Amino acid sequence: MTDMKAKFEQAALDIKELAERPDNDTLLQLYALYKQGSEGDVSGERPGFFDFVAAAKYEAWEKLAGMDQDTAMQQYIDLVEQLSG
Repeated sequence: MTDMKAKFEQAALDIKELAERPDNDTLLQLYALYKQGSEGDVSGERPGFFDFVAAAKYEAWEKLAGMDQDTAMQQYIDLVEQLSG
């Protein structure tokens, strides 16, 4: 496991320990960066129009298409550290 991957996985654990829940925009950003960092470009079917939460998550992830996984991992780590600070 690379050092980046270890930090990424630790950040995914750390986010669950935050004293305060981030706002919805930040949560979407965290979700998208996590998915991009762990899986790469968006995949799967776009959720139905009436599944607002799933559609918002899908669209947030879709906006990161083309970003390499290491960049997404680093941005996720940085954001978690900023929120933990």
